[in-house]
Amino acid sequence: MTPSRRHFLRVAAGVAAPALLLGLARADAYPSRPVRIMVGFAAGGPNDILARLVGQWCSERLGQQFIVENRPGAGSNIATEAVVRASPDGYTLLLVGSPNAINATLYRNLDFNFLHDIAPVVGVSRGALVMVVHPSVPASTIPEFIAYAKANPGRLSYGSGGVGGITHIAAELFKQEAGGLDLQHVPYRGVAPAITDLLGGQVQVVFVNLAPSIAYIGSGRLRALGITTATRSDALPNVPAIGEFVPGYEASSVFGIGAPRNTPTEIIQKLNSEANAALADSGFKMRLRSLDAAGLGGSPSDFGIVMAAETEKWAKVMRLANIHPE
Repeated sequence: MTPSRRHFLRVAAGVAAPALLLGLARADAYPSRPVRIMVGFAAGGPNDILARLVGQWCSERLGQQFIVENRPGAGSNIATEAVVRASPDGYTLLLVGSPNAINATLYRNLDFNFLHDIAPVVGVSRGALVMVVHPSVPASTIPEFIAYAKANPGRLSYGSGGVGGITHIAAELFKQEAGGLDLQHVPYRGVAPAITDLLGGQVQVVFVNLAPSIAYIGSGRLRALGITTATRSDALPNVPAIGEFVPGYEASSVFGIGAPRNTPTEIIQKLNSEANAALADSGFKMRLRSLDAAGLGGSPSDFGIVMAAETEKWAKVMRLANIHPE
């Protein structure tokens, strides 16, 4: 080795070592004050509950309060923009979810680019929806429903929790993948009124989270035809996945944690490690199952790949269905 090369390596090592030590020290010191987890929906819903589960775990493990702050509005865009504009120091986090992937196409004039401006930290959960129909619908299986819908175009209506929500575009994806069904969309201000009208027969179909529908399914007031995830749900093991009859169909609610772009890698890795520890914990997994969700986990880049794929997938559905915000 030449003297000049030895000198270069010594200098490079001298520069790299303090930078590495600084990064480790920064991660070791984090968090030194309370951390906010911004949620783009009102308190009490599944998004809020999931954020509080993660916050409680991190508070107990890291010795600082992880406080959930609800900023509802604009389909979670208000909370997302607040995190985009926040200091990238790890003290403002975002509950990331399917709405972010959907909104990237649904809203054309956002002041941020979600995939660019929010750094993925970790995927936390993936939850199923269930396709439920009013008992008056003469179909007990997915193939029977498709056949009836094709024989009666425009006769069936489906309710949703609002334009551009997962309960809307999951149904639109089904229409497209099942051969272009003619089902009429009736949007509501939330899933609860859609379920109320489904029970009353004003609409005939709803794609809905399991929690608000499972009691009605058990009592026979609603009929479950299919689960939207690629595999069946433990909560309804006898209900087939829609993909068993409509190849390739999959729709789910994905959630995780994100941070402002340029948040130090060491902090993101520390949060990622804690979240993965939670997802390996039997008690935490049981609480996720109570929300009818399965854990995700993995690296920050794994979650980034998931969210990029969800964004691309829902963009195609919305463009084909010509969906725009109300």
